[in-house]
Amino acid sequence: MKQLPEVTKNLLIINALVFLASYVAEARYNVDINGLLGLHYFSSEKFHPYQFFTYMFMHSTFEHLFFNMFAVWMFGRILENVWGGGRFLFYYLVCGVGAGLVQEAAQYFEFMPLMNNLKALSALPSSEMVPIDGVTHTAAQWITMHKAVLDISTVGASGAVYGILLAFGMLFPNQQLFIIPIPVPIKAKWLIIGYFALELVLALVAKGDGVAHIAHLGGMIFGFLLILYWRKHTPNNGYFGR
Repeated sequence: MKQLPEVTKNLLIINALVFLASYVAEARYNVDINGLLGLHYFSSEKFHPYQFFTYMFMHSTFEHLFFNMFAVWMFGRILENVWGGGRFLFYYLVCGVGAGLVQEAAQYFEFMPLMNNLKALSALPSSEMVPIDGVTHTAAQWITMHKAVLDISTVGASGAVYGILLAFGMLFPNQQLFIIPIPVPIKAKWLIIGYFALELVLALVAKGDGVAHIAHLGGMIFGFLLILYWRKHTPNNGYFGR
């Protein structure tokens, strides 16, 4: 850890401590910190603007934390050594917040039918039986179930991590990387293009897998736009790839 640049090291420590704190809080005190600090849909009663920042430090499982932090350690330290701590931290946060914004925008269209149902259900007597898609419940029960969907939170640093991967591919496009299970080295630029294409396909065909593929794409898009801006407005733009 002594050889790690400061921002990368502190990101690893903070994410690990927050995960430990959330685990202890839920196991010992039945307090759901992920529900409090995770990013909720903006129409949810549990939504707060600060969640655009806090959600990226929350993780649902140890595996979720491990793979995200492994990527931060592997690629983030290189970017920090090139850019410096301040610029790297700014980039990381912009990608994380940008991923959250894109996730919210996607959910707006995804939840539009649900919101219309909620509006109609709220005008009915709570005990009235209402059939939706062949299933019948009271209006009150439907409202409860609909709100539970809105209250599902997004957590994880994956949006920021995908931004880091994008930046590495732009700064070091011809760097050879070994990625399991690919048996041969692959250039960073092709790996990043492959990741983007994969996430785009999964966002379209695997909507129920519990993974925020749209947020991953959002992190890459915001990272790409920020690097383009830096290339144009920073004199020594070699630090941002060619």
